[in-house]
Amino acid sequence: MMMVRAGHAVDDLISGLTPHLESGDIIIDGGNSHFTDTIRRCAAAAEKGILYVGAGVSGGEEGALHGPSIMPGGHPEAWFFIKPVFQAIAAKVEDGSPCCEWLGPDGAGHFVKMVHNGIEYGDMQLIGEAYHLMSQGMGMSAAEMHEVFREWNAGDLDSYLIEITADILTQIDHDTNKPVIDVILDVAGQKGTGKWTSQVGLDLGIGIPQIAEAVFARCLSAIKEERVAASRELAGPAGVFSGDRKTFLSQLKDAVYVSKICSYAQGFQLLRAASQAYGWKLNFGDIALMWRGGCIIRARFFGNIKAAYDADPELANLLLAPYFKKVAADAQGSWRQVVKTAIGLGIPTPALATALTYYDAYRSARLPANLLQAQRDYFGAHTYERIDKPRGESFHTNWTGKGGTTSSSTYVV
Repeated sequence: MMMVRAGHAVDDLISGLTPHLESGDIIIDGGNSHFTDTIRRCAAAAEKGILYVGAGVSGGEEGALHGPSIMPGGHPEAWFFIKPVFQAIAAKVEDGSPCCEWLGPDGAGHFVKMVHNGIEYGDMQLIGEAYHLMSQGMGMSAAEMHEVFREWNAGDLDSYLIEITADILTQIDHDTNKPVIDVILDVAGQKGTGKWTSQVGLDLGIGIPQIAEAVFARCLSAIKEERVAASRELAGPAGVFSGDRKTFLSQLKDAVYVSKICSYAQGFQLLRAASQAYGWKLNFGDIALMWRGGCIIRARFFGNIKAAYDADPELANLLLAPYFKKVAADAQGSWRQVVKTAIGLGIPTPALATALTYYDAYRSARLPANLLQAQRDYFGAHTYERIDKPRGESFHTNWTGKGGTTSSSTYVV
């Protein structure tokens, strides 16, 4: 089992190992390799009779000590041999079920881990925006925010990331006697899995704007010097929250929860598209169970996600499951109020706002894409479909001709 940095290091190590292996031996890549590399390596290993496994592993230091979430995929013959070991060392949920199950052939395991990390980006950005609204907008101290996150972690938002956020806000820096959070530079790092997730969303034509916005937020954080200079030049509101604090914090909790649901809905949409594109036949209920413990995005509501997919394995979108549909409906007012308040205060909330936009777009029976199609047909004769004709038939209008008559011919796109 290899645990090395993704990229050439994995190929180099495989090259060094292969001369010493025999047919039927197993190589396991437990790093964050790109799933397309795992697909390639599986094929190359098969030519030598070697069984190859790409296993996503999540849990950080705590997972290393107490059991991680493990997401294996690759040559299915290997699962018989590694299953007892992997399921023994994996994290367990309340009923003792291991957070590890076989996902599918070639790159399935690493793809699922990649999407896990993309969702992780979204979760962290949402929590950061809530913190920003509380600290900058409401002027709350680290101790006050600790109490809020601690309270949130006792309810629907119960999750590892909310839990550690509450802990972070209690730490005091010995050099300055200030909260540690206040002396940390506001520049976020990234290793690339969030970017990969966003890129694959584009490749497969799946809208995952919330995950992409979380990646872009980190990119914006990186230009610290530019932001500091711009803060002296660009006008905008720098308001202070003046409403009822208790009411707004309740609204903020609801907004974070329903935005979190949207992020996971986008992640599972991407998993479904990839499962169809690559023939993996992913089991979304099993994935929800694997993410319920051990991993960084582990959270109480994965029980609700598993129940949703157990009830309807072909569920088109998590937002359509009865539980999540009700949460979104109940949180409507709070969600919109939080976004409006943030805009009024001049505090950026790309994840919260994008989640709401995604929700509104998904529930819209008609979007302005008809105008986009008209524009494309005007400048490039790309054709368009009509609402009064069967899907698949394409039409073109002579937009610069007198009267703009529509061609009666069917165009092949």
